[in-house]
Amino acid sequence: MPVSRFNCFKVWLLTALLFAFSIASQAAEVILANLQQQGSQVHLELLLDQQVKYRVFTLDNPFRVVIDMDTVAISPTLKALPSQLDPQHPYLSKIRIAPFTENTTRLVFDIKSDIKPLVTDMNAGNSQQRLAISIAPATATTEPPLGSPVLAHTKKLQESEAVGNEEKPGNATEPVAEPVTSGTSAEKSVEKPVSDKPAEKPVEKPKQVKPGQKIITIAIDAGHGGEDPGARGAKGSHEKNITLAIARKLKQQIDAEDNMQAILIRDGDYFVPLGDRVKKARAAKADLFISIHADSFINSTARGSSVFALSERGATSAGARYLAKKENAVDLIGGVAIDTRDMDLARTLLDLSQTATIHDSIRMGKAVLGRIAKINTLHSKYVEQAAFAVLKSPDIPSILVETAFISNPEEEARLNDDGYQDKLVNAILSGVKSYVATNPSFSKK
Repeated sequence: MPVSRFNCFKVWLLTALLFAFSIASQAAEVILANLQQQGSQVHLELLLDQQVKYRVFTLDNPFRVVIDMDTVAISPTLKALPSQLDPQHPYLSKIRIAPFTENTTRLVFDIKSDIKPLVTDMNAGNSQQRLAISIAPATATTEPPLGSPVLAHTKKLQESEAVGNEEKPGNATEPVAEPVTSGTSAEKSVEKPVSDKPAEKPVEKPKQVKPGQKIITIAIDAGHGGEDPGARGAKGSHEKNITLAIARKLKQQIDAEDNMQAILIRDGDYFVPLGDRVKKARAAKADLFISIHADSFINSTARGSSVFALSERGATSAGARYLAKKENAVDLIGGVAIDTRDMDLARTLLDLSQTATIHDSIRMGKAVLGRIAKINTLHSKYVEQAAFAVLKSPDIPSILVETAFISNPEEEARLNDDGYQDKLVNAILSGVKSYVATNPSFSKK
């Protein structure tokens, strides 16, 4: 009999574990979370890998905006959301994230004054869901983030209507979610302001082409832009501004070369879909494509530079796979579904020429990585590969340079330093020149 009871207990335990595993495997994941702070307004963008049920409501005494999402895991991306909050924000004091019930994840925004949330919900393509929420004081005019669709609906519930949803017995004023730190640094951003308009273009004299010489056109892609700020540093730097500053300097250096010229995919603070970046490079008949980024990680000690190329057969590491997934997701901030946007390009990628292009991309990446190693620690000593959408030009050797970790305070400061930016630009250009010098296709017109 004791043995029988023990066996029954094992069966019960196994069933419970399988049920728990089944629930966990079905949980949705937040793969992108952006918090934009424009004056007194806050715009939150969440991208989930599948459709979920959610509720957004407000509570008084104290003022709070609450977002309940069913079967959503607290991923590292979601857990890091509070770190994007400016500690000096005039009316938003704290963001907290924690499980509320067994199947509900709760986000709580602690507000210093009455507010009005506006909610946009849309299918982001590939069964993904994009949730955009704008929060502003009740006296302010709340507008959706640039590029968002018209806000679909507004939900506001009084505390009396949501007692059962917000509070547990014996705790009438404090949300259940335990605080998740939103960063304690009150230092002001070391970031330089970047114009949202293209820079004034000086009149450029045509290059004097020597007989038989080929002018090499290089497309420079400053990562992110506009409503997609990219990663945010501990001191408030935005990736989109740093990448644009470096891209502009790189263009200037390339244009100074006798046999090279550069085009900027974006030359201001505005959003460019990933597919359009590739199209713009091809329209300019670019010979090479370089995408500039700044890496980030939840652990602020992560550091170093990396170079990536496209992969046809999966990522070379889990980190490369995660980074590609994160970078590819930014298109959905503008409501664009990557995989269904350009079927012609998708078919072109099946061409065998892609293999040769990837081979050349890796060669260029190795040359650039070798030069960067002389000015900064390398996060990876090899050219990593993953399915980056922005590198999917079938006939243009393309690399993505992660200049340093903006999430590392020391490297964030370096990324904002003109001297380091100059060294980085010189290293990238030196690597490109080395690659070009050993590539016969660039020796003739």
